Amino acid sequence: MMMPTKLLSVILLLCCCTNHVQAWSTAPTTFTPSTLHHRRSSIVVPSATLLANIGRSWGTTTALFLADTTAAASSTADEECTDNNASKTRKPKSGDIVTFTLQRFQSTDPNSIVEPHFDTTGTLQLRLNHGNYLPGLHNLLSTMTPGETITGSTIDAGYGSYNSQLVFQIDATQLQVDTSLVKVGTMLAMGNGMEVRVTKIEEDGEKLMWTLDGNHPLAGASYEVDVRLDAVEEAPTHWEYYDDDEKESTSKYKVATFGLGCFWGGELAYQRLPGVVSTAVGYTQGEKANPSYEEVCTGTTGHTEAIQVVYDPNVASYRSLLHLAFNRLGDDIYNQNQVGNDRGTQYRSGIYYHDEEQRQIAEELLESYASADREVFTEVKEAKVFYTAEEYHQQYLLKGGQSAKKGASESIRCYG
Repeated sequence: MMMPTKLLSVILLLCCCTNHVQAWSTAPTTFTPSTLHHRRSSIVVPSATLLANIGRSWGTTTALFLADTTAAASSTADEECTDNNASKTRKPKSGDIVTFTLQRFQSTDPNSIVEPHFDTTGTLQLRLNHGNYLPGLHNLLSTMTPGETITGSTIDAGYGSYNSQLVFQIDATQLQVDTSLVKVGTMLAMGNGMEVRVTKIEEDGEKLMWTLDGNHPLAGASYEVDVRLDAVEEAPTHWEYYDDDEKESTSKYKVATFGLGCFWGGELAYQRLPGVVSTAVGYTQGEKANPSYEEVCTGTTGHTEAIQVVYDPNVASYRSLLHLAFNRLGDDIYNQNQVGNDRGTQYRSGIYYHDEEQRQIAEELLESYASADREVFTEVKEAKVFYTAEEYHQQYLLKGGQSAKKGASESIRCYG
């Protein structure tokens, strides 16, 4: 299939083909310019005729990241699960806290897939349909009841199915680029932001034909899993501040909200913390309902970028969550409307407490940082409505290839 050359505003990028972005969502992701300016992990070929921007956007025209759990699988019921509590015998619903054991998690083709950046062994937890792990695993767990084991199920690895319609040819002599820079394996970014890989170069008379492939190099990859669903529990019911007069949540899990500047790095830090079962990034403390990322970035809506965490207080105390927050902020606790190189009211730091116990602990710890010559600017306020950010922001650094395994200690690179 030939593509009109006028549609191909080319950016040449030399990339290591093993350093792919692993991105999962329940629907195709469309990257706008505002989502691309942070994604510059590729090396731009030095040439005055080339544009220098745009990160990865594999498969923006394909139905990526949809799980395939239709593969043959065997199911066995664990007779030991006889608890009459409804939450322990019913199938999980979206938002529930799910405890499960991965007994086996392996690639169907060991030669074609990278090491997962999340835990794949032992007893694990997630909040159903709220990120972390692969969508295919969420979908599989949603079909199970506590005590049930499913073996031999195949789930999509997060790169989508291979689409032959994303393979096409162009005549490179029609492009105003130095074709000597392009080799088989070179990455090219089209004017619409889609990245393609050069898979073949051949001369055809006066033409220089390039075969381009818009599929992710790992498109079609999958995992085979054996999994047991251990427990289904209700998530917290109080997502904003509540006082002692309100009905206490029946869930053993609690919610915490923090403003730590750019929310990508802070979210990954909390993903790694044992006892944290769910994370989300979004916007809070502002005036406008359901603001967009672009609106928040203007600094006029009053919101700050924030991370919301669901945690088990029996494993991770609120105090330990605060220590992580303050360690990430460092001396930025003393900066007004600034964390790192990010400046503006949308990057102000804050602790947004959900109950009086959280308030007291936050104020106590922050007070230890104050001194006569240094004012603490990290705000402590009641948790207000938390507007979940756009899908492409959720678990952004995990999708970009950084480890979210519990206890991981690798340095967090905030921009991919």
